[in-house]
Amino acid sequence: MKKKSYLAYPYVLWSSLFIIVPLLLIVFFSFTEKVSGSYQFSINNFKRLMDPLYIKVFTRSISLALQSTILCLVMGYPIAYMISRKPENKRGMLIMLFILPMWMNFLLRTYAWLAILGKNGLLNNLLNIIGLNSVDILYTNGAVLLGMVYNFLPFMVLPIYTSLLKMDQDLVNAAYDLGAGKITAFMKIIFPLSIPGVISGITMVFMPAVSTFVISQLLGGGKHMLIGNLIEQQFTSVGDWNFGSAISILMMILILLAMGLTSKFSDDDEKGGGRVLW
Repeated sequence: MKKKSYLAYPYVLWSSLFIIVPLLLIVFFSFTEKVSGSYQFSINNFKRLMDPLYIKVFTRSISLALQSTILCLVMGYPIAYMISRKPENKRGMLIMLFILPMWMNFLLRTYAWLAILGKNGLLNNLLNIIGLNSVDILYTNGAVLLGMVYNFLPFMVLPIYTSLLKMDQDLVNAAYDLGAGKITAFMKIIFPLSIPGVISGITMVFMPAVSTFVISQLLGGGKHMLIGNLIEQQFTSVGDWNFGSAISILMMILILLAMGLTSKFSDDDEKGGGRVLW
């Protein structure tokens, strides 16, 4: 057993260097400010977060993240359900085709939408061909939302798909044998049993959506600043690592709260045996 414990040392070292130490540095900078060349304890960085300008940024970020999460759920659940109902020899191919774009670099996938949504892009050219007026979508909240849904939709589909595959099909067949229709069986059996996958998908979409900065920078044109953009700006442009660290701490708290909330619902659902509603 002792010999096996040595195998954990590289992981402990890696975690210490790239997780614990950076986190401690973030906490240190967030609670200090530089005065006369030295760092002194201060909570002014957190007080600055109460500025209405920054509250507006936080509100916009959370709003867009929630909207993208809801859209991913509305679009992703039917996709996951339809794939899970396909014959076993076709599921793997369909899932691979669905996640194939994820093999491409995230930045390149986002850049592609510039060519699609641009003033002389593919979308407007198609609209002009069929006699419709051009639309101005690029550099709006709508374009940012579209980019989020496009990039994060697989994170919603995969956990729901996995949850649906693990479901005991005998329960569904029993519901049909007892006279339940397809809608009734779905609402009382299938959907309740897939709740753990739904909760995992919500978590996996909301976390990157609320912290993204590349999508809003490219598709929003920098006009619609989100929390991720604000943090990136403080570290790279302004050089205010202290305030940037304070924003990062707030971001971590928001994500931890979201994870705790979804985990609570997941635990309650598991204790309820999937909450099958007979």
